[in-house]
Amino acid sequence: MAENYKRYTVTAALPYANGPVHIGHVAGVYLPADIYVRYLRSQGRDVKFICGSDEHGVPITIRAKKEGVTPQQVVDKYHALMQQAFADFNVSFDIYSRTSSQTHHQTASDFFLKLYNDGKFVEQTTQQYFDEKAQQFLADRYIVGTCPKCGNDNAYGDQCESCGTSLNATDLINPKSTLSGAVPVMRETKHWYLPLNDYEAWLREWIVDGHKGDWKPNVYGQCKSWIDQGLQPRAVTRDLDWGVPVPLEGTEGKVLYVWFDAPIGYISATKDLTPDWETYWKDPESKLVHFIGKDNIVFHCIIFPSMLKAHGGYVLPDNVPANEFLNLEGDKISTSRNWAVWLHEYLLDFPGKGDVLRYVLCANAPETKDNDFTWKDYQARNNNELLAILGNFINRAVVLTQKYYNGEVPARGELTDYDREVLGVLEGMPMVIATYIERYRFRDALSELMNLARLGNKYLADTEPWKLIKTDEERVKTIMNIALQISASLSILMEPFLPTSAQKLSNMLNHPLGNWSAAGSADLLAVGHVIGTPELMFEKIEDAAVEAQVQKLLDTKKANEAETAVVEPAKENISFEDFSRMDIRIGTILEAEKVAKTKKLLKLKIDTGIDQRTVVSGIAEFFNPEEIIGQQVSILVNLAPREIKGITSQGMILMAENADGSLAFVQPSKAVKNGGTVS
Repeated sequence: MAENYKRYTVTAALPYANGPVHIGHVAGVYLPADIYVRYLRSQGRDVKFICGSDEHGVPITIRAKKEGVTPQQVVDKYHALMQQAFADFNVSFDIYSRTSSQTHHQTASDFFLKLYNDGKFVEQTTQQYFDEKAQQFLADRYIVGTCPKCGNDNAYGDQCESCGTSLNATDLINPKSTLSGAVPVMRETKHWYLPLNDYEAWLREWIVDGHKGDWKPNVYGQCKSWIDQGLQPRAVTRDLDWGVPVPLEGTEGKVLYVWFDAPIGYISATKDLTPDWETYWKDPESKLVHFIGKDNIVFHCIIFPSMLKAHGGYVLPDNVPANEFLNLEGDKISTSRNWAVWLHEYLLDFPGKGDVLRYVLCANAPETKDNDFTWKDYQARNNNELLAILGNFINRAVVLTQKYYNGEVPARGELTDYDREVLGVLEGMPMVIATYIERYRFRDALSELMNLARLGNKYLADTEPWKLIKTDEERVKTIMNIALQISASLSILMEPFLPTSAQKLSNMLNHPLGNWSAAGSADLLAVGHVIGTPELMFEKIEDAAVEAQVQKLLDTKKANEAETAVVEPAKENISFEDFSRMDIRIGTILEAEKVAKTKKLLKLKIDTGIDQRTVVSGIAEFFNPEEIIGQQVSILVNLAPREIKGITSQGMILMAENADGSLAFVQPSKAVKNGGTVS
């Protein structure tokens, strides 16, 4: 258990600096890590909370190429954006560093050289795709081609995003470089590899035998599966011009592979934080905990520990409490599709409601399986739980104390069995919540916190002090004293989960938050202590606020569908003579009205320059009749007349269909005399 350690090094996965942070990241990594760290601090323990931006790797260079800027400009932009969002969300890092820093480059280089000089790497020469036009080797994401599984023409060299199949670049059919469009060729290249197979027996003993029942089942199961399949050497360098340069002579154009340099970022960040960094990384009495998402399990549980083992002198992670994924409105969160709730945008749209999101994401955390975030659930949890349970209890306790005793804490009198029962639950609650937190079961911990608020609500509802004040004032003093002691304990116990709300409650009670060990006491607030002014803890979230967010997602979905819509293939060839028989003219709509008893049809009167004629067109779902009068259109005038709903239609208007199914007129870019031919 935690008390066996002198200090704690807690890391949160370094987010890629190629885009903003979304709620999936928050729920999976940063919120549970922050809850754990805040709890440790409340216990008075020595803890360093480490994070920073992962600023190397192909995703950075791809983003830079897409935006037409340098990789450094990309990482500068997103590092600042993420750092500010985390701060605004009250994620209490001791340092938020970056892997483009000089400290990190030096630390990663030294780490590599230590393993290199100790003979821990193997050197291999392999064949890799090379772009002769761009004169560089191609990382997997710089190669696209046809997926051999599903036929998608835009599959990447590492994965087909259409069918989800993991690929090697050599699996692609008709590969081409995304840098120049050229067909790549195979060339020899030399790299250094960490022979994970040499650490297989040690990893089996350390993880499979040593952490069974200790690590979360999803983490343990994935690690065991990797080990059981047999581990292979893994490259620690790659051909790229962005990253930590390989610190060996004759290796120009090669950098440390991002999976190798990124976890070293935890160490370099701690160096920047404190000159005593080695005590947090090398003292056996320091506990190392990595908070990550499930896609990072193999790196933090197998690869990074093997690196630390190869180096020697470092403590190994005591636990790696990885979470599963959070989905959004029934669909997988996707940065490329903009299907996400971005943290910085949420904080702008819902100012002062960071704790609401913290509560919802923790209550619905994907701790053991993928979970789904919906805006309706967000609204319901705020209105029915935070507001109606926690906020309601606090409001009652503080308002009644002000009303009956001018804000002074009254003295307890003789206790009833019910009073003793409630105080007994209060006394035991800190240990219950602490036990869940130390087992990384934050959802259960939060649930118990809310159970304490429920207990307070029930206690007031059962004893009804607002009625009893008329007949038994002494009894009411006891009730209100107990309600205030529960409130004071809540302020301490809720701080890891809802730090802003905890501080607000502390201010209302005019009492400092205090140490975790103080929570549960029946005498936190002394008799005669004067509490502060009541204020609402939470506000109701109205339908309009969440409907706007849902609409934003629907608009995103529509835009994605339009972007990925497949264009219909060309029809069979026709002769020029066939085309020349079509007489297409420019005309002006003179009149327009809906055809009775139909949804789709409009009756139009069009001046074709030849004559004025009636045309029936199926465009009523896309245009209001009064809005299109006066517009010029292209009309096929030599189409044989046709009877439609009792109306003779003489011609056809040419329309263009958008990817979303909507229609637009095919019309000239500037006014043309009616009767002008289209050819």
